[in-house]
Amino acid sequence: MTKFLLAVHVLAAIITIGPVTVAAGMFPVAARRALAAPGGAGALTEVRTLHRICRVYAVIAVVVPVFGLATARSLQVLTSPWLLTSIALTVAAAAVLAGLVLPRQAAALAGLHGGIDARATAAVQRAVGQLGMHTGVFNLLWATVTVLMIVRPGSTTGA
Repeated sequence: MTKFLLAVHVLAAIITIGPVTVAAGMFPVAARRALAAPGGAGALTEVRTLHRICRVYAVIAVVVPVFGLATARSLQVLTSPWLLTSIALTVAAAAVLAGLVLPRQAAALAGLHGGIDARATAAVQRAVGQLGMHTGVFNLLWATVTVLMIVRPGSTTGA
């Protein structure tokens, strides 16, 4: 059962968190392109699609910690410091995504939908500028969790 739980946990992480990290990283570039090409339906469609990918996959990604905790329980490592640190970093990554990345994507998208005047342009540029930083923090948190999951300080496997 442990191998099954671990397989689902790893697959869920790859299938859900991977697209969020890629789409979130692409969003600022696409938003700048849409801002530079007012009325460009293709650029706006791309921004909309990237935001939708981030929103949908962020919700589905809830299965990752669920199966991760089930796996940890099965392995009897729920109190291990590396796992507790990973849980804290996962919560932090989710908070950055839900509280910083997705709202700023929505703000940029709303500004692009509202027409490109001087105020809208400034608002979109500000949101997009912040997105690069917040997305970088989100990706760094997930990279750290991934390393902890592989290295697992104190692991008996020697890996």
